[in-house]
Amino acid sequence: MKVKIYNQQGESRGETEVDSRFTFKGVSPQVVHDAVVAYRANQRMGTACTKTIAEVTGSGKKPYKQKGTGRARAGLVRSPLWRKGGVVFGPKPRDYSKRMPREIKRLAFDQALAGRIKSDDVIVVESFDVQTSKTKDFTGILKKLPVKGFTLLVHESPSANLRLASRNVATVQMVSAASVNAYQLLDCDKIVITQAALRLLGARGVQQAEAA
Repeated sequence: MKVKIYNQQGESRGETEVDSRFTFKGVSPQVVHDAVVAYRANQRMGTACTKTIAEVTGSGKKPYKQKGTGRARAGLVRSPLWRKGGVVFGPKPRDYSKRMPREIKRLAFDQALAGRIKSDDVIVVESFDVQTSKTKDFTGILKKLPVKGFTLLVHESPSANLRLASRNVATVQMVSAASVNAYQLLDCDKIVITQAALRLLGARGVQQAEAA
């Protein structure tokens, strides 16, 4: 499968071959869904914590007598019904992380990228770099490319200037080819990827398969 390739001036430079792993052969929604759920679950801190009736500060003494006050019966000030009382079935610190087999994670990544390529959402550029750390230099290149909405920029090795120039652009997220995942590929409108990064993604899949 081939995709169009552009230079930094937005000019078409022919086509480039895509690794056969990223050729669209149908997508398994369940595999991609599981990968997205696992990624989002792994981002959760799980630090929410509330105090039960046994943990809040307060006496266990009955606050007032049972009858004759005209108020509701109360046994202690730590009751969940009272202000600053304990919380019933509140959250406690927990681990939300989910583990996925390496092969399934790799398959989900391949299918996510193949689906985006099939939908013409992937723009391949020969290279992407800026001479200075000015944001206007970075946005000037993007304006010449056929992108719109939230854009994911996949680079083989982002330079310091490129990182600085892109960090203030709210509609762009830049990641390296070594760290990009299936969720990031799906959570954007367009994907801009350098030719070198595309080759690294193909090599990354081979390395993972050998490691398995």
